[in-house]
Amino acid sequence: MAMPEVPENEAVQETEGAGKMSVNIDYESDIIIDADYKKIISDVIGAALEFEDCPYETQVNVILTSNEEIARINNDYRNIDKPTDVLSFPMIEYASPGDFSVIEDALPEDYFDPDSGELILGDIIISIDKVISQAEAYGHSVERELGFLTAHSMLHLFGYDHMEDADRELMEEKQRDILDMLKLTR
Repeated sequence: MAMPEVPENEAVQETEGAGKMSVNIDYESDIIIDADYKKIISDVIGAALEFEDCPYETQVNVILTSNEEIARINNDYRNIDKPTDVLSFPMIEYASPGDFSVIEDALPEDYFDPDSGELILGDIIISIDKVISQAEAYGHSVERELGFLTAHSMLHLFGYDHMEDADRELMEEKQRDILDMLKLTR
């Protein structure tokens, strides 16, 4: 029996919603999910950009990886030696979450890709192992779990966090609203 091939890495260009965006997806896991991951990720990123009313053409980099690799990255950057479901590496230091005015006073090379002119929001790293196990644990689809983790990470790229209860509740509400826009419900 032939093993399914690991999907090729590719850039996904979208022009709908809040404006032009580039989503660069690297599929680095040997585990293959039976879902249109490119569409799910691109749709959620586009919905998040629209929801947060991002005024720029944007670029987001996404890596889909294994538990082993995300554990290594988690240990390197957060000193937590175990796998996590998603890591977010925002490129912008917001004065307040989702407030893009900080970019207006910055030099273009601080935040924009010199070749495309797009605002570089940051990097998202998602564990495919966790997508599958958490979808099963929460009783919903792999598509919904991948969408949830992408929405969660996008909010981090916009400067939101969940360290305080009020911040966590706001993030949870925004995640729900973004997923509801796409009908990615439990």
